[in-house]
Amino acid sequence: MPLSRRTFLATGASVLTAPALPRLAWADDMPILRAAPSTAQLAPEGYDTTPVWSYGGTIPGPEIRVRAGERVRRRFVNDLPQPSAVHWHGIRIENAMDGAAGVTQDPVPPGGTFDYDFVAPDPGTYWYHAHARSWEQVARGLAGPLIVEEVEPWVGLEGAATSETTLMLADWRLQGDGALHEASFGDLHDWAHAGRLGNTITINGAIDARVPVRRGERLRLRVVNAATARVMPLRLPGLSPVLIALDGFPVVPRPVETITLAPAQRADIVVDVPADLATLLPILLDAGREEWVEIGALSDGDAAALPPQAGPVRPLPMPVEPALDLSAPQDEVLRMEGGAMERLDRARLNGVDQDFRQLVAARRVWAFNGVAGDMDEPAFRAEIGRTVRLRLVNDTRWAHGIHLHGYHFTILSRGGRPDPHRDRRDTVLVLPGEPVEIAFVAQNPGRWLLHCHMLGHQASGMLAWFEVA
Repeated sequence: MPLSRRTFLATGASVLTAPALPRLAWADDMPILRAAPSTAQLAPEGYDTTPVWSYGGTIPGPEIRVRAGERVRRRFVNDLPQPSAVHWHGIRIENAMDGAAGVTQDPVPPGGTFDYDFVAPDPGTYWYHAHARSWEQVARGLAGPLIVEEVEPWVGLEGAATSETTLMLADWRLQGDGALHEASFGDLHDWAHAGRLGNTITINGAIDARVPVRRGERLRLRVVNAATARVMPLRLPGLSPVLIALDGFPVVPRPVETITLAPAQRADIVVDVPADLATLLPILLDAGREEWVEIGALSDGDAAALPPQAGPVRPLPMPVEPALDLSAPQDEVLRMEGGAMERLDRARLNGVDQDFRQLVAARRVWAFNGVAGDMDEPAFRAEIGRTVRLRLVNDTRWAHGIHLHGYHFTILSRGGRPDPHRDRRDTVLVLPGEPVEIAFVAQNPGRWLLHCHMLGHQASGMLAWFEVA
């Protein structure tokens, strides 16, 4: 039985040795972020609710909102049947607070707690999610938005948006009764291909969502792709969206027809809602091969109309960033290998060179630079202040969303051609056969994860780390 007319596709990391101990709880007044089993109405009305795991009992988790320079303080309480940890995705954060289980902290056991306390230095659209068995825990619902506002409010200024809303997109694989398809968690066939793709998209936890807007308003949409594997090309027909930020970092405003978000990527876009809005304004997603389906819509919220905005969209304030010194950078290469149709014949695992059969037995089908998730040594080391130029080479048949913890980077080139925008991102989509060059200044010390954010790819070999000291 189809779940709804929005059901559009057939269903087509391991814990590491941890050097750090959890920080002891010290503040009795710290707000609680509780992860626990819950339920959500992910399938259409008339179906049973879906058993999920959630933060604070909601899908997505509660929106955490602070101003740049303020502290984020949350006591994570783990009421799950598995160890877990919380990663604060995209934030330039103290290494011990990064939430990478097995690298920056021990995973928090069932019934345990961990206090996260850090400054959010940069305004932008970010998110938080589980980072232990993330291929399962995020797919069960453990994710939420983290919004860092500008120090001086941008909304309301001349040419800026008059209001804003967050759209958190998630991809679920549901059974015919609306329950999660649990039998496919950890499926190696999925992992060796595009990842564990779902059959139902929700916006802010709702299927076929209706997002209320005000006629005549200039609206900032903070869009988050919280899927574990699905790349999401999006369109808002009839609204002429203007892009103002990517992965939390401002860009010079530019019109966009299609906004393509890999898992974990974000985009801030501005749209002018028609003053005479009389119908729904659809939010479309390419389900594959230009099959555009409606996953939700903007709808009239019945508030009094505003006078339409005139003129171009006001840019977000640009932060001051350390200059890239590309005269003599530290050059590194990250080569992606393996997967279906390009099998991984040999790679290093547990310090030993292993063949294809041994790797499959260990559930490793991907590798970076001939290493299948072996975490004994870093992919590279860099000194504080050094510019690192990293060439990402995709020798596989599948796209990969490569994420660096603790850093934003500049995209220098794609496919050997200079990138015209030189956007700053924390996650970049690397297509098969299209090398991407990125660069960053190594200014945030610590051991930082580097992995594919198709989370099944991460769990099956596309996981490494780098050290800045």
